[in-house]
Amino acid sequence: MPETPTPYTGFDRMPLAGEWRSGGSGSVLTDTNPYDDAVLAEIPLAGTEDVDRACRAAGEAQRAWARTAPEQRAAVFERAAGIVMRRAGELGDWLTREVGATRARAAVEVAITAAVTAAGAGHTADVVDTVGTDVPDKENRVYRKPAGVVTVISPWNFPMYLSNRSVAPALALGNAVVLKPAEDSPVTGGLLLAKVYEEAGLPPGLLSVVVGRGRDIGDHLVQHEIPRVVSFTGSTPVGRGIAAKAGLKKLALELGGNGPLIVLDDADLQRAAECAVFGSYYHQGQICMATNRVVVDTSVYDEFVDRFVELTRLLRTGDPRASATQIGPVINDKQLNGIRDKISRAVADGAKLLLSGEPTGPAGRVLAPHVLLGDNHVTTAAEEVFGPVATLVRADGEEDALWIANDTQYGLSSGVFTRDVERGLRFAQRVEAGMTHINDTTVHDDVHAAFGGEKASGIGRFGGRWVADDFTTHHWISIQHKPRPLVF
Repeated sequence: MPETPTPYTGFDRMPLAGEWRSGGSGSVLTDTNPYDDAVLAEIPLAGTEDVDRACRAAGEAQRAWARTAPEQRAAVFERAAGIVMRRAGELGDWLTREVGATRARAAVEVAITAAVTAAGAGHTADVVDTVGTDVPDKENRVYRKPAGVVTVISPWNFPMYLSNRSVAPALALGNAVVLKPAEDSPVTGGLLLAKVYEEAGLPPGLLSVVVGRGRDIGDHLVQHEIPRVVSFTGSTPVGRGIAAKAGLKKLALELGGNGPLIVLDDADLQRAAECAVFGSYYHQGQICMATNRVVVDTSVYDEFVDRFVELTRLLRTGDPRASATQIGPVINDKQLNGIRDKISRAVADGAKLLLSGEPTGPAGRVLAPHVLLGDNHVTTAAEEVFGPVATLVRADGEEDALWIANDTQYGLSSGVFTRDVERGLRFAQRVEAGMTHINDTTVHDDVHAAFGGEKASGIGRFGGRWVADDFTTHHWISIQHKPRPLVF
């Protein structure tokens, strides 16, 4: 059997400008387990001088990295993907302890993190496109070049993957990265990735991780003169703030969602209910692509509600370390209080509460799955909940279902269920969203997909063949092979 790697340590420091050191802000972050409040690490936080140091080093290291042969860069990502899988148990355990991921969900995140790392090797080759011309004896070429230094700001809900889906392609394409993980997930969202890439042989200075509070270093990082791209995954209000402050930088923003899953009158109700339950409660509903609203045709509404409630009652809550647990803790008290407030306001708006429960667990953050019946304007349907809550909305036919689905400021992920795939395709093309899934859950882990949104859910696409657009610039070069007359 292969030898178990020695676990990573030293998470009281962060990789800044090629050296692991403590942040210089004078403040300390206590990183805790959301299930039982056990202390995981004490991290002296980064300040603005640390951001400056990281950005300067990134700018210097990037130039040499961009000149490195593609096969050498590709080898780093191949090794890093292998390291992620060899350390899958260690990384998964960190996800369970730091963000409350169940064991099964943690395993999924580790696997897709490895996949997106391996995919980075495919982004290292130089890309040259030939463009047609109507000028005799002339040739046009478009060269794709690294943008330079990329700022990545990542969330806490799927921290390792949502950081790495930007970090891996940005580095592979020849950029350097300054990564700021969320304060609730500094280890899984940044420090572990830095350890992996360091072990894989990534040159020093190319990846710095600045662990700090948004109010202390966020604006400074976004406005810094050296990075040319800001990649952000998080809430719509914060995304709007970044867009207002970033200046002329290129932006890739995946923001909030209010995912509708539409059940048409000819749907397979059992399968639709299973996918709706999964989409609503996976990782405690703390996913931007979660099924926030289930919009059901009135002709099948009552039967669907019965099936949905029956399946939801079977979900097992508790300690995320237990293999049987399907719903673990909400990330922190602020998030928990916000979820419960939205439920209370929805009931005040006229929603009917079918399933509920008080928080349990050592820290009181394990919230039972909630089911509400209401229209599209009750709080839990109108707002992104980001918790284990589903609101079922009745629709009077297909056109009403479409109107309800689109009656939101968001447009990230969505789904439609019908036995007629062509009908589903026609419906999907009219949904105002970046992603629509036919006869499947709204929550996806396909690293080849182009994740992104419309309306207030962001700009840009993450993943797939589009990922290079965010982290590169284009250089048009024309070649005139034979002299031609110049006419004034």
